[in-house]
Amino acid sequence: MTERSPEPRPDAPLVVFDFDHTLYDGDAGQRLITWLLRRNPLRALAALALSPLLGPMLAFLPTRRHAIGAYLWVGTFGLHDYRDLNALIDRYVDDQAARLRAALLPVAFAVFDRHVAAGDRVVIATGAPPELVHAILALAERAPLPVVGSHEAPRLGGLVTVDHCHAENKLRCLERKGYRVADIAVAYSDSTADLPLLRAARAPVVVNPTASGMRLFARELPPGTPMLNWGCRHRLGTPVAAVAQEAA
Repeated sequence: MTERSPEPRPDAPLVVFDFDHTLYDGDAGQRLITWLLRRNPLRALAALALSPLLGPMLAFLPTRRHAIGAYLWVGTFGLHDYRDLNALIDRYVDDQAARLRAALLPVAFAVFDRHVAAGDRVVIATGAPPELVHAILALAERAPLPVVGSHEAPRLGGLVTVDHCHAENKLRCLERKGYRVADIAVAYSDSTADLPLLRAARAPVVVNPTASGMRLFARELPPGTPMLNWGCRHRLGTPVAAVAQEAA
């Protein structure tokens, strides 16, 4: 049974974790949308027809959320609100439990658990829906912790992302939930989109970076910023063995 996390002190350090490629090996939201699209051949065909337009949009920050929203709309056409989506998310997690559990990164959770045990104010800030992250954390037998994520709303018969917790907007999402950006002590992320978050932290930590991301982080973050690999295959950073030894 999952034990309740220690209640953090109000003055405890604020520690922010990204989720995808940080605690989880992959893009949790993208995999959910793929599952939503594959539920029905017509949805899959519609997504395939739109991909020549939407695919290139995914590569650029200003258009990425619009492309994700379009795919989500196709995958959720017929749903009425976020509660319907949450019910589907729970079905997805039940259906994919073994695969999702295998994608969780043990080294990352060792670091995560140390912060929780120390009484730090730990929050996950992610582009995925909060319900999805909470459900995956339950698979990891972790007590519920705050998750700040993206939110959906009905549009023209389906759901679209109306508040994408991504890039600069991730800081605004944290602020709206009561977390002062100026208070961020430590931030962990793999993504160059999270440069605003990493710059805001007094101690930024890059985990599981890509090759191009690692070069950008080296230019944009303070000298000596740790760049670690917590077990994501095909990603760079200080090897897992060294990190595990450091964690011990």
